[in-house]
Amino acid sequence: MSKTILVVGASRGIGLETVKHFAQDPENTIVCFARSFTENHALSSYSNVQLHALDLSLPNVNEQLQPLIDKLDHIDILINNAGYIVVKPFQELLHTELLTAYQVNVIGVMQTIQTCFPKLKSGSHIVNISSMGGFQGSMKFAGLSAYSTSKAAVVSLTELLAEELKETGIKINCLCLGSVQTEMLEAAFPGYKAPLIPEEMADFICDFALNASRFMHGRIIPVSLTTP
Repeated sequence: MSKTILVVGASRGIGLETVKHFAQDPENTIVCFARSFTENHALSSYSNVQLHALDLSLPNVNEQLQPLIDKLDHIDILINNAGYIVVKPFQELLHTELLTAYQVNVIGVMQTIQTCFPKLKSGSHIVNISSMGGFQGSMKFAGLSAYSTSKAAVVSLTELLAEELKETGIKINCLCLGSVQTEMLEAAFPGYKAPLIPEEMADFICDFALNASRFMHGRIIPVSLTTP
């Protein structure tokens, strides 16, 4: 059955591979968002993939999204995958860095869901991508206070929205990802070799997005093999 799928944060890494996976089904329509896409981006060759610029670091996320969302009949799956990381000791964090981390990782997610809400329907599935750094009780690492606390907010947001959405038939869940070999992981843990590559995690995310809403709502799922 054809699906209309939105992926925010799709230009590289796990988001890119997630779109590739969904695009293998020619009946799917995948609408992708990222701060920018290069002219010959890897996704530009797919006939069922749309590429759109969206800068979550700006406060007008709703206004950026609205004209594009208006063109859609409905949304079956929304994946909030974008993320911003700053690696710096807590006492050295700048106000602007804190604002950007929370705007991209939390407020931008809120604004995206708000804008998409009229196009979501009973049976639609929102998947928020968080991090093991934001999962309560997990090991924490110095230098990631802005990133991990903002990802913890995504966890709480998921639980809160699950309550607000429970009468609508719209499902929302959150995946707290462990280490995957991406540019963001390299920024946080230089030289560390992750046990998974983006393609492997993308396979899991796609299967979860397509099937998990039949079994769960408002769940926070840790997806990790190692620490980090």
